[in-house]
Amino acid sequence: MTLREALRQGEARLASGPHPERARRDAETLLLHLAGSDRAWLLAHGDEDFGGCTAIRYAALLDRRKRGEPIQYITGECEFYGLPFGVTPDVLIPRPETEHLVEAAILLSRQFNLNRIVDVGTGSGAIAVALAGALSPVFVTAIDLSPAALAIAQQNAERNNVSIRFLQGDLLEPVAGETFSIVVSNPPYVPLSDRETLAVEVRDYEPSLALFASDDGLAIYRRLIPQTFRVLAPGGHIALEIGFGQANAVRELLASAGFHSIRLIPDLQGIPRVLTATRGKD
Repeated sequence: MTLREALRQGEARLASGPHPERARRDAETLLLHLAGSDRAWLLAHGDEDFGGCTAIRYAALLDRRKRGEPIQYITGECEFYGLPFGVTPDVLIPRPETEHLVEAAILLSRQFNLNRIVDVGTGSGAIAVALAGALSPVFVTAIDLSPAALAIAQQNAERNNVSIRFLQGDLLEPVAGETFSIVVSNPPYVPLSDRETLAVEVRDYEPSLALFASDDGLAIYRRLIPQTFRVLAPGGHIALEIGFGQANAVRELLASAGFHSIRLIPDLQGIPRVLTATRGKD
C-alpha cells in the first residue's frame, strides 16, 4: 500500500465518523503527524510504500478520530493567534473566536499604556502567551485552578519564549491585594443544560471544569466580576469572552459591580463574543 492509498482509505474510514465533511483533511493531518512531514512532502512521496507498524499506528489514530476524539488531542498540537501550542485533555482547545478577546486586550493595553495584565483561567496559556508575545515587555500573570493545566501553560510559554508568572488558585484569589491594569478571562460559560447539545468531541473529551458553569452559565461571571473590581486600578479594564445569548446578563453584572464604558465586540459571524468595561472609582 502506498501513502496515497493509505490516505484514501483513511478518508473513507473517517467518512462514517461524526464529521464526514472533514474526513479528507483529518485523514491527511493524522498521516502527516505520523510522518512528521508537511503536505508538500506528501505530494512528492505519495507513491512510496506505507505499511507495517506505521500503517497499524495510522489505523489506531484514525479509530480515535472516528470515535470523536479531537484531532488536536490526538496530535497534541494546536495553533492559536499564529503561535504553536501543546494541548492535552487537561486543557480546553483554544478556539479561533477567542482571538477576538486577545485583540481586545492588546488594543486596551496599547491605547491606554497598560502593562500589568492577569489572565484568569489560563488553561493552555493561549491568551497569556499571545498577550505576552504581542505586548512585550508587559507583566503578565496567568492563573488556573488546575495544576495539570498550569504545567501545560508553562510549557507553552517556554515554547514561545515568553515570560509569564503562573499561579495556581481559584479565580483572582492568588493575587488578592495586588493591583492590575487589565483582567482578561475566557471562563467556563456553557450552561449544564446544554451539555447534550454539544458536539461529541467537546462533550466527551474536553475538560468539564473549563466548559460548564451552573444551569445558566453565569456562575463564574458572578464571582469573577466583583473580584476584578477589587484588583483593578481605577480606570483599569476587564475583557471577557461570553457565550451565546449572555451579553445582556453579563453587561448587567458589570454595570452593577461599578464598571462603565461597557463595549460589546462581535465575532466574524456577528455573534456577541467579547465584553470590555472600565473600572469606576470606589
